[in-house]
This record gives sequence, C-alpha cells and structure tokens, in this order.
Amino acid sequence: MSEIKHNWTTQEILNIYKKPMMELLYEAATIHRLHHDPNTVQVSTLLSIKTGGCSEDCGYCPQAARYHTNVEGNDLMTVQHVKAQALRAKSGGSSRVCMGAAWRNVKDGEEFDQVLEMVRTINKLDMEVCCTLGMVTENQAKRLAEAGLYAYNHNLDSSEDYYKKVISTRGFEDRLKTIDNVRKTNVTVCSGGIIGMGEKVEDRAGMLVALSTLNPQPESTPINALVAVEGTPLEDQQPIEIWDMIRMVATTRIVMPETQVRLSAGRTQMTREGQALCFFAGANSIFAGDKLLTTPNPEVSEDLKMFETLGLNPQKPFTKKGQPQTVEAADSKIEALGEKPKWTRPEHKIERNELAKQNRKLSQ
Repeated sequence: MSEIKHNWTTQEILNIYKKPMMELLYEAATIHRLHHDPNTVQVSTLLSIKTGGCSEDCGYCPQAARYHTNVEGNDLMTVQHVKAQALRAKSGGSSRVCMGAAWRNVKDGEEFDQVLEMVRTINKLDMEVCCTLGMVTENQAKRLAEAGLYAYNHNLDSSEDYYKKVISTRGFEDRLKTIDNVRKTNVTVCSGGIIGMGEKVEDRAGMLVALSTLNPQPESTPINALVAVEGTPLEDQQPIEIWDMIRMVATTRIVMPETQVRLSAGRTQMTREGQALCFFAGANSIFAGDKLLTTPNPEVSEDLKMFETLGLNPQKPFTKKGQPQTVEAADSKIEALGEKPKWTRPEHKIERNELAKQNRKLSQ
C-alpha cells in the first residue's frame, strides 16, 4: 500500500488531471486495485427527510426558498416513514441510507431529537446511516455519533475561490469547521463537490487540494455533475462532457487512494459506457433510487442491469468500518446545550443569484 499524501498542491493535481486519457485511466485503475476490490461498489439511497424552504443562496440548489423552482416543500418526515423507506432501500440492495434536511445548520430541539431517533432506527436495521443536515457543532456531532451515525456529509462544493461565486450566505471556513467537529467523534466524513458550475479546471484541482490535505482524508467523496434546474441561478449551464467527469473521478482516486469515490448527481445524463469508465477510473460508490433529494437519478432496476453487465457487486454494510453502537435516548450521556453558534454570513452579492431572486419575486 502506498503512503497517503496530504500535501498535494494545485499544480501537482492539475498535472495529473491533464495527463493523456489512457495514461490517466491506467494510473487511476492501478491505484484503485491496490486499495479496493474493483468489482465491488457501495450503494446508498438518498432520502430527503425535510425538503425545500432553505434560507441559503446556493446557486445550484432548487431547495433555496429565494428561487422559483418546482420543488414542493415538506415538513420533517416521521420516524415510521423513514424506517419504511430504509427497508425499501435495503431490499433494493442499498447498504446505506443518507438522510438530507434542507437546513442551514442543526438546531437543538424537537426536530433534531427526531432525526436522532431516525439514526437509531436505521442503525438497528443493520444499515449504515449518513446525514447531511448543514453545519453542526461538536456537541451535536457527538449526539449523532451516540445515536449510531456512520457518516456525516458536508460537501465543500468547489474550490475556496469559486465557492464565493456560487454561495454568499455561508463561508467556506464553516464547511471545514463542521468537518473538524465531526472528526472529533467516531463518525466518518463524506465530503466532495460539484463540477460543471462554470468553474475552471484550476477550481476543480483546488477543491481536491482542500479535500486531500485534510488529515485523515474523507472516507467518502461524492463527485457531482451539475444538474441545472430551471429557476436556479445556474439554470443555463450546459451539461459537462463525460470526459470531464471521468478525469475528475480518476484524479480524485489518485490523490485520495483509500477514499470511496462516489459517482453522484448527473448519472441520468451518462451512458452505461460512460459510467463504466468512471468505475474503471476508481469510482466505487453510487446513489440508487429515482431521486437525489430533488433531482432525477437512474431507477434501481437500471442500476441492477448495469451491475450485472459489468460484473459488479454491491458492497456489504460496515465493510470499511465496524457498525456503531446505538445509545437509546433514555440512556444518553450527552445533553443538548441549546447552542446558538455564530456561523458566518458573508452576504457579498453574486449577480446571477440576485437576478434569480428577483425573478422569483416577479413570478409571485
């Protein structure tokens, strides 16, 4: 096994990204086989437990309340509904349920207590549980860990420089702080980003610098292709070429050898052949199910056919790390602190975000 490098530079990563395609694929596939079973892919189901109404201005997101999209908001799901969805996911071959709530950050109270109960319930089904709930404090991360959380997702989205051109309502440093808070527990980290938002190749490399220089590196890194949604500031962005996705997956695999690289949003725009090249280049995790929160995703039956064609097998739960223990709410040793952390609000103006916000007002 090669030693994990934590001091990658932007130029080093650019040199990898720009290699001739055949050379890049060979290097990535070789490294992939040193650290992973090339015929095993981890399958997750992403469940939106609270949809829409988010106060953030992320330029790619149809759940932002300030944009006019066709997303219908829903209150927090019940524990029983989440359990039923988890059982359905398990029967379809998923080993992990990722629960997403359209929150800026976690707030102590009844709703967070309900999410903790969801975590306990799914962990008892012998499935890995992941949450993406926005920013979390150290104490909130510890409460999630105590409930049996396996992973916490908090994407960096892009490079620190380009991040400011996509989002103005929260700071890049808060993303890193949340990851640091999660690292103070036994919960694994899932963090990646989106390509195709109009960024330069240097920004893609910059995002990988930020991720790969974390120590330890994230256990899971989603690579998303932007799904341009009408009404969002990025609605006019053209889909990226499949070769961009393959290069990004391959480069991620090389700089983060032990990380599970997740082929995420945008798979509906990829052929099976394109996805196969991504798997060859080092992707070994996907989301299954007809939706990723609010955007389309291939049907489970289509993924099963693709797996059969390629000779791929779903990864069993807790393969990379043992199952966490669940502490019942009545036995909890960690109390809610009622914290009110001052997460940053840069609030600089992003012209396309402001225009999308104005269009929403005009449409009302």
